[in-house]
Amino acid sequence: MAVTKAQIATEKEGKKKNVSLFWKIYALGVGFIILMFLLAAWEVFGDLPDHTVLENPQTELATEIVTADGKPLGSFYNDNRKPVKFDDLPTHLIDALVSTEDERFWDHSGIDGYGTTRAVAYLGTAGGASTITQQLAKLYFTDQASSNTFERLIQKMREWIITSRLEQQYTKQEIITQYLNEFDFIFQAIGIRSASNIYFNKEPIQLSVSESAVLVAMLKNPRQFNPHREISKEKSLNRRNQVFFQMVRNGKMTEAVKDSLSAIPIKIDYTSADHNEGMGTYFRENLRSWLTDWAKEKINPETDKPYNLYNDGLKINVTIDYRMQKMAEEAVYAHMERLQAEFDHQMTRNKTAPFTDLTDSQIENTMKSAMKRSVRWREMKRKGIAETAIIKSFSIKTDMTIFDWKADYRERDTIMTPMDSIRYYKQFLHTGMMSLEPQTGHVKAWVGGINHKHFKYDHVELSKRQAGSTFKPFLYSTAIDLLHYSPCKEYSDGEYTIAAGKHGNTNDWTPKDSNGDYGNTMTLQEALAKSKNTISARLMDEVGPQPVVDRVGQLGIDIENMDVVPSLALGTADVSLYQMVAAYGVFANGGIYNKPVLVTSIEDKNGTVIYQYIPESKDVMNPETAYVTVNLMEGVTRIGSGARLRGNWAINDPFYKEVITDYPYDFKNDIAGKTGTTQNNSDGWFMGMVPNLVTGVWVGGDDRAVHFARTKYGQGATMALPIWGSYMKRIYADETLDISKEPFKKPEDLSIETDCEAYQRSLGNDPLKDNSQPNDSSNELDMI
Repeated sequence: MAVTKAQIATEKEGKKKNVSLFWKIYALGVGFIILMFLLAAWEVFGDLPDHTVLENPQTELATEIVTADGKPLGSFYNDNRKPVKFDDLPTHLIDALVSTEDERFWDHSGIDGYGTTRAVAYLGTAGGASTITQQLAKLYFTDQASSNTFERLIQKMREWIITSRLEQQYTKQEIITQYLNEFDFIFQAIGIRSASNIYFNKEPIQLSVSESAVLVAMLKNPRQFNPHREISKEKSLNRRNQVFFQMVRNGKMTEAVKDSLSAIPIKIDYTSADHNEGMGTYFRENLRSWLTDWAKEKINPETDKPYNLYNDGLKINVTIDYRMQKMAEEAVYAHMERLQAEFDHQMTRNKTAPFTDLTDSQIENTMKSAMKRSVRWREMKRKGIAETAIIKSFSIKTDMTIFDWKADYRERDTIMTPMDSIRYYKQFLHTGMMSLEPQTGHVKAWVGGINHKHFKYDHVELSKRQAGSTFKPFLYSTAIDLLHYSPCKEYSDGEYTIAAGKHGNTNDWTPKDSNGDYGNTMTLQEALAKSKNTISARLMDEVGPQPVVDRVGQLGIDIENMDVVPSLALGTADVSLYQMVAAYGVFANGGIYNKPVLVTSIEDKNGTVIYQYIPESKDVMNPETAYVTVNLMEGVTRIGSGARLRGNWAINDPFYKEVITDYPYDFKNDIAGKTGTTQNNSDGWFMGMVPNLVTGVWVGGDDRAVHFARTKYGQGATMALPIWGSYMKRIYADETLDISKEPFKKPEDLSIETDCEAYQRSLGNDPLKDNSQPNDSSNELDMI
């Protein structure tokens, strides 16, 4: 049928109306969008960040702990964020980021028109449209995406407005830096620096191309593409290789390099930032206590409030050497795991395990006391629960995670009663270890226990235990100082009694030697090396306990509650390892006491030094006395219980093969030291030193009734000395540490003879002949 002119005109008119309607709708749509953007910009839908906020985004910055050798040791934080500057980011990290997340980043003004059009056209199936600047806007200023379409639209508008403002106020480099500083890589790794520290134990600038790609791969989804999670390792590898592909596509990597790197598996060096995990956990907790007290008195000029340890971005420069701390922890854990296995094996034959020498009633009282000191007891008491109900709850089995040397990550899930768990934890042997540079007082390593998560108590500074024979050098040094004794002076080791009433003694005191071998004549050096209690008693009778206590106080040991009695000669006083190491440092440092130092300086987030350590040193001992005492202690490692540091004497003993790590040590250099073992083997000590490093080790049960039955296993030479030996063997393997193998420095004006052959000649004796005769302590020549 023919189309009339009227129909054609009507059709044209209809098309005009449709086109007009389309443009009207389009104009209304554009106008609506513009209006919505204007309303969002006018803050009708909520406040937008102002200029000041954009210039200074309020993020919480972690306080970071940095070791003497420049390694991150840990952080104190609400959010573990440690900012980094653009210049400290490697170029390949920037290339990987831009190639993967925002190819046109350097060209657009915050909104990628091409990417947005593509996302709309393909409904998001051909890739997202968010630029790096938009992602930064999300991180800083917008909430989590809403499921409501209208609200999501408003969020998107706010995000675009913020993005445009960010682009106006920041350079592209600043935007990248802020984005990488703000992103949460999970596992307390907030920001690229924390992520580099935690996943690779490196600073960002040290990252390899592959490592940078791994971190960039995580930006898409840090949990789904996480290299530390077993379930996501393969996805992490594939996503990393996709980053390589994007870098090739953008001309930042060749095809050959991509193929080579893609064939390499991901290797991480995961270092947890959890307060209970990672390196130096006990040291960090001690440091936290010190910093908390310090911060109370130091005002932050930006806030006019005391510095906040958790979000003011402080940098704490500490004396710990990361390498030495790692070696110390390795030595401690390797030995303690083996020693515990031997202890557990021996306890299988003990009906009262893990206790020894306790009656049933004493064990019951011990367990009740431990129950009332437990966290469970305190929490239930706080809630007002009746004591009978609390006691009953300790007999009800419950799910719990316990420490176990043999388990993965040293803990396992189990079901047991709280009372059984108390007894279970009583069986563990514990340790403290501290290493100090005597010339400066700088603490180089600090290990307060076997596992901070399950055993919070710090055995370096908080714990005080009987020192045993490690106390004897204080007695000997007093005799050297007051009586001018030579290490070559001879004594009989026959039984010796200090009568009641003398030196404040309430009863006759006749100490015994552990081997019961008497009737010998030996030098003071031999007596200390063999830890002869009888000769220590003679020396104590000659000098008196008060001068010994005075000497100990001068060396920095707390003497407030120390009993001034002759038995101090055997180390009956309770002392901390922290104070013992500092005191021994005086011997190595020619009589100068340096108070132990943990922190050298503190910087604020801008790098301004707000605390600078001032050394606390004092002369407390004649250099001659210090040197002669060191000479005495060198005998311990040559002819005494420390001689196992030298040779291979116990290699055929199955115990040493199975329990003692890194044996034989086979040290050739001069080493001064002293072992210590307390009654019933409850405490094992070893204090060892070379000219520029003093290290002390203590091992024992938290309860003194938890100990080895035989001295072979429970003595300091077995429990503590192997940790020192293993530690020093590792240290000497790293020549960059510059730990001395040289002899101790001898004073130029030394008047006390330390050469025993020369000493004997000075007495008119020929050391090559048998001139043995009763020792006359009144002989004036003995005073040389």
